Amino acid sequence: MTQARPILRDAPRHGGWPVTAARWTYSDVGTPNRAPVTHGHASLAFQTGGHSRVEQNGEWTVRAGDVLIVPAGQRHRTLESRRPELWGVALDVPCFASQGARPLLEPFERVRDGASAVVRIPTERHAFLEDLFRELEQTGRGPRGSGEVHEAVQRSLLTLILHEVERATHDRRDRTTASGGGVVVESLRFIERNCLRPLTLQDVAAAVGRTPTYVTSALTKATGRSAVQWIVGGRMAEARRRLLHADEQIDIIAERVGYADATHFIRMFRRAHGATPAAWRAANRLT
Repeated sequence: MTQARPILRDAPRHGGWPVTAARWTYSDVGTPNRAPVTHGHASLAFQTGGHSRVEQNGEWTVRAGDVLIVPAGQRHRTLESRRPELWGVALDVPCFASQGARPLLEPFERVRDGASAVVRIPTERHAFLEDLFRELEQTGRGPRGSGEVHEAVQRSLLTLILHEVERATHDRRDRTTASGGGVVVESLRFIERNCLRPLTLQDVAAAVGRTPTYVTSALTKATGRSAVQWIVGGRMAEARRRLLHADEQIDIIAERVGYADATHFIRMFRRAHGATPAAWRAANRLT
């Protein structure tokens, strides 16, 4: 039996970069999902052909010209797909939330709070938006040169993509009014914004006004990951970014991503990636 796959499955992770893009056609997508899935990253899908029916905090029909917005941790699945063609982009939210780019993430925050997961892009903007996705995808396949320059190019393209989505959202007359999120949404939001500093499950629980047991149980049930796993995942994403393009020493990177003890950071990184930070950097560092 063919393994079911979501339309917005994990995008290829190009050497640990915090944002990646890919083009998919109906032959790549596979059969609809039997069960909802969640991702550790946020995703956008710009449908350029065919149509799909998606379950994600409600049921949505996604047609050519629509963008589907999937926040990190939100359950979703494809119920039906008819020859879909789309561009997808995935981004590690803590890498952007920690660098003054929080306004870029507003489309994801609104969907978490109950707004429509589908945004209709004006016809006259389709070609421009598709060009942005294409350029972003090519930055992941071609020569990257300086890590800092490469990241700046990716960030600029992602900014333009999110700006198009944001503008289309504000242009809509029928946009859905946000209804609030609850403990899972607030916990994920707090973790994304604070996981790169010293942060514990108890801190998350205090921020959302619940017990640690309640928070981690709610997150695990809703997303398949505990609060601690979300914290570690955000830290590892930022650690990979710094290892790739910064010349910081390992103990400095450990501190930058919330670990006071570099030895503990190295142990956690090895557990997640099968190699020490130094070895991982040597194997993946751009030349």
